[in-house]
Amino acid sequence: MITVSNLAIQFGKRVLYKDVNLKFTHGNIYGVIGANGAGKSTLLKAISGELEPNKGTVELGPGERLSVLEQDHFKYDTFKVLDTVLMGHQPLWTNMKEREALYSKPEMTEEDGNRAAELEEKFAEMNGWEAESEAAQLLQNLGIKEDRHDKLVSELSNNEKVRVMLAKALFGHPDNLLLDEPTNDLDLDTVEWLEEYLGNVEQTVLVVSHDRHFLDSVSTQTVDIDFGKVTVFSGNYSFWYESSQLALRQAQNQRMKADEKRKQLEEFIRRFSANVAKSRQTTSRKKMLERLNVEEIRPSSRKYPGIIFQMEREPGNQILEVEGLKAVDADGTVLFDNVNFNIEKGEKVVFLSHNPKAMTALFEIINGNREATAGTYKWGVTITTAYLPLDNTEFFDSDLNLVDWLGQFGTGNEVMMKGYLGRMLFSGEEVEKKVNVLSGGEKMRCMIARMQLQNANCLILDTPTNHLDLESIQAFNNNLVNFKGNILFSSHDHEFIETVANRIIELTPTGTIDKLMSYDEYIYDEQLKAQRATMY
Repeated sequence: MITVSNLAIQFGKRVLYKDVNLKFTHGNIYGVIGANGAGKSTLLKAISGELEPNKGTVELGPGERLSVLEQDHFKYDTFKVLDTVLMGHQPLWTNMKEREALYSKPEMTEEDGNRAAELEEKFAEMNGWEAESEAAQLLQNLGIKEDRHDKLVSELSNNEKVRVMLAKALFGHPDNLLLDEPTNDLDLDTVEWLEEYLGNVEQTVLVVSHDRHFLDSVSTQTVDIDFGKVTVFSGNYSFWYESSQLALRQAQNQRMKADEKRKQLEEFIRRFSANVAKSRQTTSRKKMLERLNVEEIRPSSRKYPGIIFQMEREPGNQILEVEGLKAVDADGTVLFDNVNFNIEKGEKVVFLSHNPKAMTALFEIINGNREATAGTYKWGVTITTAYLPLDNTEFFDSDLNLVDWLGQFGTGNEVMMKGYLGRMLFSGEEVEKKVNVLSGGEKMRCMIARMQLQNANCLILDTPTNHLDLESIQAFNNNLVNFKGNILFSSHDHEFIETVANRIIELTPTGTIDKLMSYDEYIYDEQLKAQRATMY
């Protein structure tokens, strides 16, 4: 349990929030949401003790342990991977090191013997004899193979380090757990494992994430940071989003009477509750339904970008034909081979692979930026494309301001460019900023504005939700669902894939799996799981 009393945090004259009084209880997972800069990560840092609040206190239950997903991926570079995970249970790790020091002595005194006996008793109480096997299993579940466990953390890739930090946070079943963006750099299979793991915990968990499906799957309650306040609502992210949108529409309808509003909101809660009752997370997420009430529903102050893709011309029947395509990485790794597919009109295709480099290679090839090792591709004569690459660095190697930068990609005047930037939430003096100082999220919004100028009938999107906040992801997602042209994309966002894609193509070193079905059908089909396992 975590009790927050009279918490206030401000930086200079800017007050993030004040008078925060909350109690986070065992058995609940709290999804923390808020606009960029609202103070989501700051709240977790204040609870963990990493940040000293301007006012107030944070207390844990008596004797309880707190674990945090650390963001410094270089902190443990001099330690072995398995030892780093064991350090996640600090009392156990301290015990292990003291026992090791005692038993390494040439001769033990009577005092040493007594101390060793005390340590052994505590070691057993903390399940120390199973610790290494449990830590190793956690690493395996998170995709770190056994032959990596005795290596130094410095020898791992950044992607692997992220997984080691997550294993360290989860190890030893801490009473309270703080997770800031735990799904970053995880593949979809590992995210699914983490969802199931958290779905069975009885600890107190606070999670900050931009992955809506993950938040929906694990959260019993939502912590919303808005209007300079921190408020806890029953329900997951989807309930919060849909209810806040409903409340906003009601607020805009001045003629609606109070009793009409209440009936509408109550009907919404009934429908939402019925949907949750049918979901596969029902067993572990029933608590979410215990106290949904009308009074909790209100509009949000969030601003959503206006992402609107329009086609200049209707596509013909021939979209893209690919035959025998193969790509090999610089180190000789086969990314994919014998890739054959024909894209039909109206299809929205997600490309999957265990190796994320495979999708990027395919998109670079069909955009003419990279030579295939073998094979051919052919676009239909009516097709125009707009490409959102994974790496946009080269686009921002410039000291142009936003208006002039965007003007390079369209024929409109300055007013028109400011209009496109305004849709993407750049307003006032912001449009005079130099593009080489933009944040990752701002660069992505600029790239999306650039795509909108092209009025293409086929969108190619390489991991489009990278660096975007929840509001931008939601707006992007909503527009792609309604887009009438073709979409070829990759993503780590389960909800994004499930709601946009109507065809799945998985790229492997030995060929493709190509299915006209939803993403949920694809990943939960046992026969397909077995087939996929044989192709890597």
